[in-house]
Amino acid sequence: MPVNNITGVPGNAAQPRTESNQVQVGRNEPSAAQQASGRPSTVDTVSLTDTAARLREMGNSLAKLPVVDSQRVEAVRRAIAEGTFEVDAERIARKMLSFEQELVR
Repeated sequence: MPVNNITGVPGNAAQPRTESNQVQVGRNEPSAAQQASGRPSTVDTVSLTDTAARLREMGNSLAKLPVVDSQRVEAVRRAIAEGTFEVDAERIARKMLSFEQELVR
């Protein structure tokens, strides 16, 4: 099930478009010397956004974490089986908002 508009802000308003968060692609045509020498005829450049760089950093940080906290999984499993597992809705909401704010930065 897709999750849409979890920030409560319609459309793309959650992340305002600025020059600092757009991809820039450029192409330089070859000089006469490059054409005569047979060197590559064009040079393509790509500039990643600051958002992409942040996402890469977050991915690298997550890659360092263990995939599963076995002790935590067992504790939750035991609490569910015993009927003592409690959901802290306010804590979950705070975490979700914090995550959303991190993505917008």
